[in-house]
Amino acid sequence: MNRLSRRSAALLTVSALAFGALAGCASPSGSSGSDDSSLTFLIGNDAGEMAMAKSEIAAFMAANPDIDIELQTRPAGSEGDNAVKTKLSTGDMADIFTQNTGSLLQALKPTETLIPIEDTGIEAALTDNFVTAATSGEKLYGVPFGLASGGGILYNTKVYDKLGLKIPKTWAEFMANNAKIKKEGLAPVIQTYGETWTSQVLVLGDYHNVEAADPDFATDYTAGKVKYATHKAALAGFQHIEDLNKAGYFNSDYRSATLNDGLKKLAEGKGAHFPMVGASASALATVAPGQADDIGMFPVPGTDAASFGLTTWAPSGLFIPKTVTGAKLAAARKFQAFVASKEGCEALTKDVAPTGPYMVNACTLPDDASRVAKDTESYITSSKASLALEFSSPVKGPNLEQICVQVGSGIESAKEGAQDYDKDVRKQADQLGLNWTS
Repeated sequence: MNRLSRRSAALLTVSALAFGALAGCASPSGSSGSDDSSLTFLIGNDAGEMAMAKSEIAAFMAANPDIDIELQTRPAGSEGDNAVKTKLSTGDMADIFTQNTGSLLQALKPTETLIPIEDTGIEAALTDNFVTAATSGEKLYGVPFGLASGGGILYNTKVYDKLGLKIPKTWAEFMANNAKIKKEGLAPVIQTYGETWTSQVLVLGDYHNVEAADPDFATDYTAGKVKYATHKAALAGFQHIEDLNKAGYFNSDYRSATLNDGLKKLAEGKGAHFPMVGASASALATVAPGQADDIGMFPVPGTDAASFGLTTWAPSGLFIPKTVTGAKLAAARKFQAFVASKEGCEALTKDVAPTGPYMVNACTLPDDASRVAKDTESYITSSKASLALEFSSPVKGPNLEQICVQVGSGIESAKEGAQDYDKDVRKQADQLGLNWTS
């Protein structure tokens, strides 16, 4: 979700996984500027990522006063992904930028567009999971910008305590909780289709359940042997969206609400659940000050309580395009190394509470970390977590968010949405040269 596919894929992220017009600078191409001590840095413009970037830049520039970094922003979701691809293809990319790891990184054709991290010592500082997520063609291309993130259900703990609800470990239990919440006049499940990328979590976050039911799913999916519309466990994510819509469990403004609207509604107890990547909870401090500790996270429930577990995302990566050379490349490398250090971790979450574990070996969650962060870490450390599908398969269709909106708005059935996504995925597989025969 970063974004989800983001990231994300958040994220990561989360994400979130990001919302508005591209903020320009005087010189749109960082590598074309005349000042070798100045870098441009392109990020998604959601509140959490912007806060992290500003803190990181301030700490780095304090330690390196000879290097200036100018921040640029881009939209989230598929619009932001397209902006990144366009800038890379035209040679107009900033000197450093963030983008989801996993399948969305592969879509950038990193061997052609990005500079790998080689002979720098940076790789040893990173967790194995992140190295896997940010590697293509056996080369590492980025450092983590953000934290690991869960993709599941953010929930208001005070609402749960007031109504005497327990964490649901099956979808049937989740729907029973929603029925009780609706009787109280609250929105059982918040959706924010005003930013379409947020619509995907119930499909992407259900992957732990898919893998639990079919451990070979990722391999067969990449080979074109299984499809969402005809695979019972994979179809379930789309079915969840349809079921919630038909039950009337969404907030009344779900078609136009934004991510920040959803987080605020959740924190204020006007809604009980928000399917979302944990990284997006970093914005709670901005949109609902003082209420972040009222929000926890649990996995998207499946059919088997025994396999209850969380789908997780590696954070976005911080990358350098091939257009950067000379002194600018040296400065960009220095920034990457700083981000991958303990000092970088401290700066990253100076003004934004961590929403999941760090992906830098030297960094650990502080005792006062948010409940979302601790909940996410608990599933990972207890081996009740699976990396999202995009980290074990390069195939992810670009139009999933629009398809999920169609299903969630009652325009298409779950089966029709899954069939559309299978067609979308087929196009991506063809682009990747997978040569599916059916």
